[in-house]
Amino acid sequence: MATFLYRLGRFAFRRRHFVALIWVALLTLAGVGAASAPAAGSGSFSIPGTEAQKAFDLLDERFPGMSADGATARVVFQAPDGQKLSAADHKSAVEEAVKDLGTGPEVVSVTDPFATKSVSKDGSVGYAQVRYEVSGMELEESTKEALEHAAEDARDSGLTVEIGGDALQATPETGSTEIIGIAVAAVVLVITLGSLVAAGLPLLTALIGVGIGVSTITALASALELGSTTSTLAMMIGLAVGIDYALFIVSRYRAELAEGRDREEAVGRAVGTAGSAVVFAGLTVVIALVGLAVVNIPMLTKMGVAAAGTVVIAVLIALTMIPALLGYAGRKVQPAGARSKRFGRRKAAAEDRPATPNMGTRWASFVVRRPVAVLLFGIIGLGAAAVPVGSLELGLPDDGSQPTSTTQRRAYDLLSEGFGPGFNGPLMVVGDAKGSDDPKAAAAEVADEIKGLDGVVTVAPATFNKAGDTFTITVVPDSKPSSTQTEDLVHAIRDTGAGVQADTGTEVLVSGTTAMNIDFSQKMNDALVPYLALVVGLAFLLLIAVFRSILVPLKAALGFLLSVLAALGAVVAVFQWGWLSGLMGVEETGPIMSMMPIFMVGVVFGLAMDYEVFLVTRMREAYVHGESPSQAVVTGFKHGARVVTAAAVIMMAVFAGFIGSSESMVKMIGFGLAIAVFFDAFVVRMAIVPAVLALLGKRAWWLPKWLDRALPNVDVEGEGLKAAAEAHAGKDKELVRA
Repeated sequence: MATFLYRLGRFAFRRRHFVALIWVALLTLAGVGAASAPAAGSGSFSIPGTEAQKAFDLLDERFPGMSADGATARVVFQAPDGQKLSAADHKSAVEEAVKDLGTGPEVVSVTDPFATKSVSKDGSVGYAQVRYEVSGMELEESTKEALEHAAEDARDSGLTVEIGGDALQATPETGSTEIIGIAVAAVVLVITLGSLVAAGLPLLTALIGVGIGVSTITALASALELGSTTSTLAMMIGLAVGIDYALFIVSRYRAELAEGRDREEAVGRAVGTAGSAVVFAGLTVVIALVGLAVVNIPMLTKMGVAAAGTVVIAVLIALTMIPALLGYAGRKVQPAGARSKRFGRRKAAAEDRPATPNMGTRWASFVVRRPVAVLLFGIIGLGAAAVPVGSLELGLPDDGSQPTSTTQRRAYDLLSEGFGPGFNGPLMVVGDAKGSDDPKAAAAEVADEIKGLDGVVTVAPATFNKAGDTFTITVVPDSKPSSTQTEDLVHAIRDTGAGVQADTGTEVLVSGTTAMNIDFSQKMNDALVPYLALVVGLAFLLLIAVFRSILVPLKAALGFLLSVLAALGAVVAVFQWGWLSGLMGVEETGPIMSMMPIFMVGVVFGLAMDYEVFLVTRMREAYVHGESPSQAVVTGFKHGARVVTAAAVIMMAVFAGFIGSSESMVKMIGFGLAIAVFFDAFVVRMAIVPAVLALLGKRAWWLPKWLDRALPNVDVEGEGLKAAAEAHAGKDKELVRA
């Protein structure tokens, strides 16, 4: 591996024009594809194998014109204080609005609140429901404008009018904090690498990689039904790993220059050593992201594969374009220790100043002297941060979690005020009566059974399809959609349906957005353990080959579990308990997004292994070259701590930049990943890892002989580079003689 990458780095350095041209051509091609591609929709959301999805599929089959997965809008009308909607002028304004709402070409149906008795008991609040043929992200702008104009006309008559539902769904905005995150990354790079040119290389290559990845996703979004969140995730992860991977290679290049090697040889050695770590670190991230397919939710699988593709691009750019750009930069990228005049005086001669150990060396020496104290402090600290996980509640965001400034949230609050909190999350009970002798009697029995359950406010009469073999019943709970009471009611209706099926032959299914969210959360919980076993197991085998050790990969996996639990605890504290919620821009606390635990497990594991590979391979390299286990730990920190610290700060800054997003899911992911990187890099990798290695000593690098013979020699330490360097030196001598 190291020898191949060494040759690749030298090739890219010599053929820099060719390499740069290829990447510019790929960026141009992806950009043209994105610009000419049709607009993407919201992405298909299905949960195979769940009862709610089975009910949706049944509705599509038996109610072909219903558009079960189409967008909906609830236009909520409220009369002025002390007045009723039934007043002549108010009723006329509502009826005119309903007429306007039904004129669009994408509208399937519109309900009149007076005809459907969708008016609150006190007569002050009512709503009209609009159903569309396509999803919210696929609606034409003219349709959305017509919806807003109808509401505005009703407001002009003196009514309060708000619009709920997903018809006004918009692409999330990340806000200015994303740019701030990149700016922080730039400052850290300048401080770490000592010059604007050296700092600009990782930023430039990361932006090119993200540009290619996101443009490709945009170009394929319509064909593959990729949602807007897919490109946001790819951008988030692609920026973070792209900057980090390039940083590690540039830093190693400067270290090789400091040892007196010429620039081409330094590039080759940097790509051969640091590049090997980049490859295996990237592989762990790809395994974690692609492994999301285990959950068997198409949307999540597509997100993982798309983000993994962006990571692959980041690895390839770091291995090829960075060497090419280093060739262009020439002497503008200086050896480690030498700083440009702009950022400080040049390195003094060795005889003019005493050699002082850097911060990484001093910290590692302290940890090696006090391993037990550091280990206990780290474990207890992470354990305390993980305490909130005990009260973790999972769910999916709805209009109730939107900022109070949005019309969706105001519509949600008006409906809760007028009809009760459960009205925002009605349940749709679907009956397949094809096997029943009397479908209408079966529907009546289902309705009667549901009315007798606790937590039910209203049960609407059954609505049959044209064939008369399928019916739907709308059930309104007395609790809000995301509550445990509503979840209990869904399970109770399903239990009742089993008895009805035995009596009448009618299969009863519970669906609707609320039931779909409940099934989604359950599926995520069920998939967590298999996913964790698959991802950690594959990465464990990979790390055994990299480190030639059993205990080092085991320690890496256990450390990851500590950091991910602590990060989840922080997410619960902020987004569920409300700690520092104002600082994070969280206007409404509530359950944690259902996919958050499994998503964090996947992404954080991949990123955690980055730091493990980069830091511990330096220790392994020192140990293989004859240093004692304790001294190898110090040497690893001497060469790697500064760069790993910079990489972690950069990754935290990039992730934290997405906290300013207008979409709660992106905001939560950004915060969760940023705090997870902090815990993993600074507590686990910088404290717990060296403490454990110091306690284990030589046992840390133990590997059974039979396994050592069976494993492939990936040569991350670069032992094979000695032969390549000697051969290169021999050729140079022959050229000189000639």
